[in-house]
Amino acid sequence: MKLGNASDAADLAHDTFLRLMSSRGLPAQLGDEPRALLTHIAKGLVVDHWRRESVERAYLETLAQLPDVEAPSPETQLLIIDVLMRIDAMLATMGARTREMFLLAQLDGLTLKQIAERTGAPVITVRRHIKKALVACMAIE
Repeated sequence: MKLGNASDAADLAHDTFLRLMSSRGLPAQLGDEPRALLTHIAKGLVVDHWRRESVERAYLETLAQLPDVEAPSPETQLLIIDVLMRIDAMLATMGARTREMFLLAQLDGLTLKQIAERTGAPVITVRRHIKKALVACMAIE
């Protein structure tokens, strides 16, 4: 698992041990293979790191297209990236069909009927998927 620099690797090691130490049932979780558990936790954190890097890069590329006067402050940029990460995580929990219909409604502005025509699903099914996605959105912490 290479991260590209020692600082990120140190942060990952720190976060791995923090996650392990803060979990309940620590001795039971370690079992006979503590190294395997640490590796599993670290791999998950690496995936999270790469996902955040990808979201952050896409946001900053979009931001670079704005005039400097419209660019948010660095503090606001970090808040926006955190929100984008939560949205990304929420979208990842949805089924592919629900996510597709939700994004068609939210990003493309399609109506339920238009989504039904595009996806070949009945309007009632589209409505159910959109409702499911909205409930997931409201559950974002």
